[in-house]
Amino acid sequence: MREMGLCLNSEENYDGAFEHLSKVADLGDVEAHYQLSIMYQKGNGVENDEQMEAYHLEVAAIAGHPKARHNLGCIEGDNGRQQRAAKHLIISASLGDDLSLDELKIEYVTGRGYVSKEHFASALRAHQAAVASMKSPQRDEAACEHMWAWVRTGDSETLGQ
Repeated sequence: MREMGLCLNSEENYDGAFEHLSKVADLGDVEAHYQLSIMYQKGNGVENDEQMEAYHLEVAAIAGHPKARHNLGCIEGDNGRQQRAAKHLIISASLGDDLSLDELKIEYVTGRGYVSKEHFASALRAHQAAVASMKSPQRDEAACEHMWAWVRTGDSETLGQ
């Protein structure tokens, strides 16, 4: 059902996407909550609603969705709550989110005081561990197979899958 919602969303059938994603979000699907937050942020199929966006981001972030946690950090930063933003970004980077690590690096390098050397180093180590834990010979082999399929066919759509 989530996949149907994502498909409808990509086809810009926002009403159908919202219906499907809402149903699976009610069943606790983390990705559905994240996708609903994006719909509320952009106003796709629903009225733009910052409170509903934040609600769905919080549910997804609490369940461990790194991009949701990153987006919460961005919202906190935009609202002037830099310490809270840094905490969200540290958690997201620790889950393997590259954008959050980049944001933390900028905060650390600029020396604004929101991210200490220790916090950045800790987030960097956790990020590296998260990325390393996602590597496997099977994933590497699948990526290689995918690349060879593109080389054999020359089809740019094959590479984008």
